[in-house]
Amino acid sequence: MTASVTAIAPPAADEYAPYYGRYIARVPAGDILDQLDRQREEVLARFRTVPESRGAHRYAPGKWSVRQLVCHLSDTERIMTYRALRIARADATPMPGFDENAYAPESGADAVPLAELVAEFAAVRQASVALFRHLPPEAWTRRGTASESPFSVRALAWIVMGHPIHHLDVLRERYGV
Repeated sequence: MTASVTAIAPPAADEYAPYYGRYIARVPAGDILDQLDRQREEVLARFRTVPESRGAHRYAPGKWSVRQLVCHLSDTERIMTYRALRIARADATPMPGFDENAYAPESGADAVPLAELVAEFAAVRQASVALFRHLPPEAWTRRGTASESPFSVRALAWIVMGHPIHHLDVLRERYGV
């Protein structure tokens, strides 16, 4: 059974850690499933204009490369949808946090062509949309714990949508991409 559009309301502030409010606030009103699907195409279109030679670009010493940033989008989406899956399936086991700054240098992203990293993000997003699209309506409001904070499934969907919006703005503003 697929959740209906009207059944998936935006999350309330008590459904996620305050840090993630900055991503959730960026999500426009509308059908979250449709938005997630459309965003996949928007990200692909955006990166089609970025030459491979810009993949190693960092806007400052010690900052992520463009390739690492794209890998970070995939890593974070995988983690958030894993959390959503477990919570949706009524798994009450608390989940640990993760350190994205520790992941980036270990990702090996700088050795992978930018186009392959972008294709990987597209595949990850396609899987995320399928997961969210097939959740039963009651799963969307289930809550669990991750990083010692409460999260609902729907909050995690909004985070999955808002996180790339944030980073695409960073790419434009700081990387010139």
